[in-house]
Amino acid sequence: MPTVKANYEAVFIFSLTLGEEGIAAIMEKFKSLIEQNAEIGEVDEWGKRRLAYPINDENDGHYVLYNFTSGPEFPAELDRVSKITSGVLRSMIIRKEEPSAKAKAAAKKREEAKAKAAAAAAPVEQ
Repeated sequence: MPTVKANYEAVFIFSLTLGEEGIAAIMEKFKSLIEQNAEIGEVDEWGKRRLAYPINDENDGHYVLYNFTSGPEFPAELDRVSKITSGVLRSMIIRKEEPSAKAKAAAKKREEAKAKAAAAAAPVEQ
């Protein structure tokens, strides 16, 4: 039976004590791990941000968001690896829900209404 794939996003907070080169290395480590086990999408580097509360006596962290598509087994493995990797302050992996048919239809109606309003507001050339 074929594996059902789903869309996921993973946010990692890396320790700034790693330095720029260490952060680049750990980012690449997780990127290649995802590429080996899933179809990687966008990687969004948010950079240095203030933490909501201190973690391991650190007040700032380097945030990175990875989007990927995989079967249900890989996110658990990614979570396991993140927990045992030195330099990862926190991580969170979530499955992104696909919009329902009803939500897609509502979004299409909104877009059509916007286009109609824009056409009505456009000046008429003579």
